[in-house]
Amino acid sequence: MPLHSSPLATAPPVLAGRRPVGRRRLAGLAGLAMASLTLAACGGGGAGGGGGGGGEEAAAYPEDDITFVVPFSAGGPTDTVTRLVAEPMSKELGVPVVVQNVEGAGGTIAAGQVANAESDGYTVLMHHIGMSTAPSLYPDLAFDPLEDFKTVGLVTEVPMTIVARKDLEPDTLEELVTYLEENGEEVTLANAGVGAASQLCGLLLQDALDVKLTEVPYDGTGPALTDLVGGQVDVMCDQTTNTTGQIGSGKVKAYAVTTPERVESLPDLPTTEEAGLAELQVGVWHGLYVPAETPDAVVEKLTDALKVALADQNVVDQLADLGAAPSSAEDATPEAHTEQLSSQIDLWQPIIEEAGVSGS
Repeated sequence: MPLHSSPLATAPPVLAGRRPVGRRRLAGLAGLAMASLTLAACGGGGAGGGGGGGGEEAAAYPEDDITFVVPFSAGGPTDTVTRLVAEPMSKELGVPVVVQNVEGAGGTIAAGQVANAESDGYTVLMHHIGMSTAPSLYPDLAFDPLEDFKTVGLVTEVPMTIVARKDLEPDTLEELVTYLEENGEEVTLANAGVGAASQLCGLLLQDALDVKLTEVPYDGTGPALTDLVGGQVDVMCDQTTNTTGQIGSGKVKAYAVTTPERVESLPDLPTTEEAGLAELQVGVWHGLYVPAETPDAVVEKLTDALKVALADQNVVDQLADLGAAPSSAEDATPEAHTEQLSSQIDLWQPIIEEAGVSGS
């Protein structure tokens, strides 16, 4: 089945997530309505018959296109991960998958859109670590990550890299640390805005060094990295899915990966721990979400399709080329995903509060 692209950054915050009801679904709903009338006429109504229609609709799922909503710009790391898994999931589910980019407010616009979409499995959110930081960053958040969604499963955890414009003076992480400490706010630190993974990693970098840099927010890490390559900003902390190619081509200068072990696709790049910054370790995990009232049977079909996609050799190989790996079958489940989300909310809350960062 084809994979479609629809970068609708200006889509209305709620209605853009809803899709037209296809003929097959209309026919199915009409049949359910007739069945309900027949049951009522025969005196078959009552408490015992309440959930049958939903079960039949879930059994028929999917019949129409499924929209995967990405909270960040096309070409960015989360968009890349989404498109990698969407294609094999489309084949497994037997319907096209449309990827829709809805940017803004650290991913909260897209998440709010999906939270308010129909709970039928046709609108799915791909989000990263920002789902766990949103409650701390946005006091007036219009949704609750744990209450307004059902988790589908974890997709991958992507390492971060510390990179700079290729002509920045320091050549090693140790030299960069000294440079940042000496120059402070004269150094520009690019990110994709409050709540983005690049901003969170940059926040940890400044905290670890006890320095304050001048943050330059962009609408996504794609344009931020473009300006880094062009020498218009100095430093950036971003996912390997976005930086590996630029590092390999020498278009940016790389200093370290933020993981305990070196990344296979970047074997010459030391870890932050090797360079004496053991406290600067962060990975960007991604997961799929649906609105809270989505039937469990629908969630199960999405989870099963996700597991198939994560075992797809093309997905495995492409993620490896980008310095990442698919989640295990055990982690690609609602249970593991919910546990990760809950624990990460607890982890990030004190860090964000201490830094005094707010997206509102």
